[in-house]
Amino acid sequence: MRILILGATGGTGRELVAEALRRGHDVSALVRTPAKLTMADSRLRVVQGDIQSPESLRAAIPGHDAVLSALGTRSLGPTTVLSNAARDIVGIMRAHTVRRLIWESSLGVGETRGHRGPLYNWILIPLLLRHVFADKERQEAIIRATSLEWTIVQPGSLTNGPRTGAYRVGTCADRLFPRVSRADVAHFMIEGLENPRHVRQVVALCY
Repeated sequence: MRILILGATGGTGRELVAEALRRGHDVSALVRTPAKLTMADSRLRVVQGDIQSPESLRAAIPGHDAVLSALGTRSLGPTTVLSNAARDIVGIMRAHTVRRLIWESSLGVGETRGHRGPLYNWILIPLLLRHVFADKERQEAIIRATSLEWTIVQPGSLTNGPRTGAYRVGTCADRLFPRVSRADVAHFMIEGLENPRHVRQVVALCY
C-alpha cells in the first residue's frame, strides 16, 4: 500500500515508518524538518511540509491508500493544533477519496477517561495536560463524525521498549499504570492497516 505518515519524526512516527517499510509498504513521510528523519530506503519518500498548513496537506494526501497519524503537541497551554489538523486532514481525504485513516490519540480520552491510572487521573491531566487532552477530545470527535474508514488508537503511557506483539487490545481499565511501547503501537497500527478489523472503532492498547 501507499501510506502517508504524519508525525514521522516523533517517537511513534519513527517506529511507524520503520514498521511500514519492514512490511513492504511504500511510505511518504510529511515532515517539517526532513533532516530529522535519517532513515533511507528506496520505498521512503520524505516530503517537507507542515500539518498546520492546509496547502501542505492538500499536496501530500492525494494518491495514497491510507493516512496514519502519530501527531502530538508539546504545548501545555491552550491549543487547537491537533483538532485543527484533524479537521483539515479528514476534509482533504474526503475530497480526494482517500478512505483509510488510523490515528494515534491517547488512553484517557472519551470513553477511556479515567483509565490512565492515579498519576495521570489525579495529577498530570488536571494540573499539566488538561489543554492537550481537551484538544485530543476535540480531534477524536472530528474523526468519529466522518464517514471515513477510521480507527482511533489510544495507547497508555508510551515507552521506548521493543516491539513484542504481546499487548492488550480493548481495555486497560484494570491496569494501575497502563503502558505500551511505541514500537508496539506502530505494530498495531500497521496490522490495522493490513487487516482492518477495527474500522470505526476506538481501541485502547496497553500491557
